[in-house]
Amino acid sequence: MRALVTGAGGFLGRYIVEQLVARGDHVRAFSRREYPELTALGVEPAVGDIRDAAAVGRACAGREIVFHTAAIAGIFGPWEEFYGINTLGTQHVLSGCRAAGIGRLVFTSSPSVTFDGTDQCDVDESAPYPKRWLCHYPHTKALAEQAVLAANGRDGMQTCALRPHLIWGPRDPHLVPRLLQRARSGQLRRVGDGTNLIDMVYVENAAEAHLLAADALRPGSPVGGRAYFISQGEPVNCWDWINELLQLAGLAPVQRSISTSAAWRVGAVLELAHKVLRRPGEPRMTRFLAAQLGRSHYFNVQRARDDFGYVARISADEGMRRLANSWATG
Repeated sequence: MRALVTGAGGFLGRYIVEQLVARGDHVRAFSRREYPELTALGVEPAVGDIRDAAAVGRACAGREIVFHTAAIAGIFGPWEEFYGINTLGTQHVLSGCRAAGIGRLVFTSSPSVTFDGTDQCDVDESAPYPKRWLCHYPHTKALAEQAVLAANGRDGMQTCALRPHLIWGPRDPHLVPRLLQRARSGQLRRVGDGTNLIDMVYVENAAEAHLLAADALRPGSPVGGRAYFISQGEPVNCWDWINELLQLAGLAPVQRSISTSAAWRVGAVLELAHKVLRRPGEPRMTRFLAAQLGRSHYFNVQRARDDFGYVARISADEGMRRLANSWATG
């Protein structure tokens, strides 16, 4: 099929591109710059900003399906940036799909669209959007997700949203590198009592889920208009997993700790200081980060299993082995 992948140069987007190419699909890669490693695969580059409606429209022309992964993630920053990329950018993708007569759209959302700072234990897709938002990322992603799902069945288009949780693996530029950097600088502290359970997903499994959902996204199928949690399907102890990553990198386990409530208060103070003093970057702690590190958040993926046959084919142990090999080979 003729596919467009937005955010194709990103962590998840690149794996989706590679899996599409491997099975023989023609891929156009929309990103802010060209990536030689994608061009070498025979991928057609399309350079542009997701906030540029005209550029998005040109990228959509002649495509049959769109995998929309382009987004800005983060725990702090200006509303305009998050809204412009995550929400308005998604609206541009929807408009581009309509103009080009594209029949299918798979949107990469996030489980954080249902997170209000309290524990989430084995919740399914019936979980509502929260009444309060702890940062702009989940808020703008939720607005985008709602727009995508509302578009299902209109103008001949089928849509769905996938919510992969804590994506990790080789070439990860975000999650694991940040953990390791904090550990090396002595800034990593355990938040809470160390018993909270979390979900995560190995990146190749997350990418495969997108292809499975796309193939099942047909008129009359249950996939259209639905959101799906995506994970390994088995929660892990958050701090045991972090310590396993640290051990893999040759670092000592986390020794110091702070209570969740104390981390929350520190985060609130640092957020206020960053806003008032207009400090660049992100605070070392925020309320959202404190809750993510100190609370349980894991999800029921049965809907994805039932509707499009998702299973985490690559185990967490095998993923760790592949991650270690990638570090060893540079």
